Amino acid sequence: MHRLSRLFLLFSFIGTAPVFAQQTAIYTNDLTEYNKAVSLYKDKQYQAAQIIFEKVKAENSNKNSDIEADCAYYIANCAIRLNQANADQMMESFVEDYPTSTKQNQAYIEVAHYYFEQGKYPQSLKWFDKVDEGSLSDSDRERYNFQKGYTFFTAGKKKEAANYFNQVLNSKEYGSQAKYYLGFMAYESDDYTKATKLFDEVSGEEKYQEKMSYFQADMNFKLGKFDKAIELGKAAMAKSNALEKSELNKIIGESYFNLKKYDQAIPYLNEYKGKKGKWNNTDFYQLGYAYYKQNDYENAISQFNKIIDGQDFVAQNAYYHLGESYLKTDRKQQALNAFKNASEMAFDAKIQEDAYLNYAKLSYEIGNSYQSIPAVLNGFIEKYPNNPSRPEIETLLINSYITSKNYKEALTLLEKNKTANREAYQKVTFYRGLELYTDGNYQEALAMFKKSLAERSNAKFTARATFWKGETEYVLDSFKEAVLTYKQFLGESEAKNTPEYKNIYYNLGYAYFKLKDYDQAATNFQSYIPEAKDDKVRLNDAYLRLGDSHYVSAKYWPAMEAYNKAIEIKGIDADYAAYQKAISYGFVARNEKKIEELNSFIKNFPKSQLRDDALYELGNTYVAEKKTESAIQTYDKLIAEYRESSYTSKAILRQGLVYYNAEKDQLALGKLKKVVAEFPNTPEALEAVSTARLIYLDNGKVDEYATWVKTLDFVEVSDAELDNDTYGAAEKQYLQNNIKPAITALSGYVAKFPNGINSLKANFYLAQSYFADGLENNAIPNYEFVISKPRNEFTEQSLARLSQILLKKADYVKAAPVLKRLEAEADYPQNITFAQSNLMKSYYEQKDYANAVVYAEKVLANAKTDDKVKSDAQVIVARSAIKINDEAKAKTAYAKLQTIAKGELAAEALFYDAYFKNKDGKFEASNTAVQKLAKDYSGYKYFGAKGLVVMAKNFYGLKDSFQANYILESVLKNFKDYPDVIEEAQKELDIIKGEEAKRNSSIQN
Repeated sequence: MHRLSRLFLLFSFIGTAPVFAQQTAIYTNDLTEYNKAVSLYKDKQYQAAQIIFEKVKAENSNKNSDIEADCAYYIANCAIRLNQANADQMMESFVEDYPTSTKQNQAYIEVAHYYFEQGKYPQSLKWFDKVDEGSLSDSDRERYNFQKGYTFFTAGKKKEAANYFNQVLNSKEYGSQAKYYLGFMAYESDDYTKATKLFDEVSGEEKYQEKMSYFQADMNFKLGKFDKAIELGKAAMAKSNALEKSELNKIIGESYFNLKKYDQAIPYLNEYKGKKGKWNNTDFYQLGYAYYKQNDYENAISQFNKIIDGQDFVAQNAYYHLGESYLKTDRKQQALNAFKNASEMAFDAKIQEDAYLNYAKLSYEIGNSYQSIPAVLNGFIEKYPNNPSRPEIETLLINSYITSKNYKEALTLLEKNKTANREAYQKVTFYRGLELYTDGNYQEALAMFKKSLAERSNAKFTARATFWKGETEYVLDSFKEAVLTYKQFLGESEAKNTPEYKNIYYNLGYAYFKLKDYDQAATNFQSYIPEAKDDKVRLNDAYLRLGDSHYVSAKYWPAMEAYNKAIEIKGIDADYAAYQKAISYGFVARNEKKIEELNSFIKNFPKSQLRDDALYELGNTYVAEKKTESAIQTYDKLIAEYRESSYTSKAILRQGLVYYNAEKDQLALGKLKKVVAEFPNTPEALEAVSTARLIYLDNGKVDEYATWVKTLDFVEVSDAELDNDTYGAAEKQYLQNNIKPAITALSGYVAKFPNGINSLKANFYLAQSYFADGLENNAIPNYEFVISKPRNEFTEQSLARLSQILLKKADYVKAAPVLKRLEAEADYPQNITFAQSNLMKSYYEQKDYANAVVYAEKVLANAKTDDKVKSDAQVIVARSAIKINDEAKAKTAYAKLQTIAKGELAAEALFYDAYFKNKDGKFEASNTAVQKLAKDYSGYKYFGAKGLVVMAKNFYGLKDSFQANYILESVLKNFKDYPDVIEEAQKELDIIKGEEAKRNSSIQN
């Protein structure tokens, strides 16, 4: 209801002069000065009169008590009129000192009248209360009753005021004023019938008409007489001040609103200035609804969205129509928020139900960051089982399990009633399995694919689940199971119609390859090749693995043919194909061609990881062809260029053997001793010692040999036979894959022969056995023993396994130097990639962001890096840039990440896309990104919540306060598991409410 903000008061005073009793004749001669003072008093010369009265009073002290009393009376009256500090006390003293004075009651009433005329109503009431009403004359009584009634009125004591006003209703002088104030009090008490009657009785008097027209307009409005309210309001407008005009505009506008004449209501509602310059939620709603009914949805939105924090019928109505207005202007995300808000209020059940229906449909259509879409749809069905739209919502519910991609929550709902939606259950478990596979949770993914296969409602999804079950088994090293599953996939009726079919022979070929069934591997790779026209990467790899399969099967000419195809493609690993082709020539007795190809390889691939392999093979081939000089030179090149290569010790040993066979014993001994000195405790060192022994024996220098060999701590000549026997027994268990007996035997050997002839190999095999048995921590010291020795055949694998163990323990400090060595010393490209990618993660975890970025960029520069690792690298670059406030670099990195990422990383990249667009002031584009995040990645709640905060900022930037406020309130309510998000949301909400409270009186800041 409309309320008045101020009182409109009217008062007219009628002045009266004091009446003085005539002095008796007995005092005539004594009253000259007294009468002069009285005359001055009547002329309002109170200061002069007071001086004379004080003089006369002093002269008549104890002589003429009546004159003395009268003088005291006038002196006090003068003091009051002169506003002297002790005036009240002087009048009190007069009453106390002269109790028999005839002027005592007159004193009270005169003082009360005086204060009343001065507008000092509290002081006036104080003196009116002292008056003896019974001794008043009729004329004095009327004035007394009206003025005392008015003093009660100003004090807010309406009951007491009415009592006195009612006593002068028929007074000629005061009756109209009394009726006006009684009418006003009735108006304020919402007794419009009485107010109207009293106002009508004084309506003929012009001085009341101006003010009463406002009251009458307001009363008619409140009585629902809107046409009359409009008429009276317009009539009063011209004679009203600015504040009154504002109120009249509200009365007229709201009257038109209630008459559903919305076009006529709008200009008047717009002119309303609010209470103390602020509108409330009802004001915004009425103007917004008037625009809405005129189909002016933009203006409707601009009013409705100023209503924030509303919790009443008006707010629910406003939010519902705000949602409708957003829908009419194709702003579906905004509409979703408005309908959600209206659906959470129970003031109007019909509006609540319809709002929920719209909220559910929009959630399905555009996504929902607050709840899973299936939960929203299911919630509607449960709450409104008899709604006519239930069949439509049930259809959307089943589809939503798939389209929302919120498979985790969808699965929770479906598990409760999977029999009712078998096909949906089959699809959701399949997609959840893919999601888990993408995130690297392979065991959980496998369980999901098995669940999907248990429901065979849709043949196409049965085929797809079968394929991915095989993929998961493959990555879990269950290659036999993978082969069987891939074959089952080929037997499925819909297999050929799935996107997976194009790669089945490639994957099956790899599974056979891992099982070392190279003939079957080759058959499947060959079957894949004709189908791989559009996938150059897989085609190239298929040729390489086809070549490898033939190579291992000693089918060298077919192998070379396959390698040639890979070389022609000029793809990744062309160097590997060229190397393998060159080696193959050696196996078909074409050493000259092998030498030619190896020399070409060394020239054409100067940065290849296989270049040291090629030099070593070239040197060996020269030896085989008895081109010893070329062999020695090639070995020298390898030794000079690759000091850390595993082939370096072998090359030096080979040089020693070449010299030995050429009977150049001193040169041979020099090389052999070099091997022993620089690569002790390696198989090459042991062979070097054996060969050196033969040279010493041939030259009859047994003592010299014995002296030299005693300096070698890894050769225990006296225990050599026991050493070899002990080791041989342990190695046998290992090679037969008897893990536990192998651990017992190998650990016994290492304890007995810590520096034995076979200690290097024993420590490596023991570490491998511990690793295979799940005792990874036990393996650490054995791997550390291997890597502490000079570069050997086990170094690379030990570095890889040791770093793997340390990474699993999240011991990044210890893992980093091991990974650094692996990066520097690895021969296999995959180990280098592994080292670089994990160095990137280790540095990031240690908050060494600069080095994290260095390694991330190395990973990204590697053409062989797959998308999953590239995603990790891009996100490390991006996150590191965020940590050091390099937002420009982060923006670029997240943009690149968006093109390759899947799962949670894709959600993170999309969030930052929205974040940076908000920073650039591209609010609409930023909201589009958040909507995509909600629709496509709703399972990743953390980034969904952060996205909502960005969306709130966007809406506030777009001057949509409702959306901003509502979204932030929803974040605070729904995402308490993420304290950093809650903190940011609360901060933004405080800012918004602080600003909005400046214009909306309904908002509590």
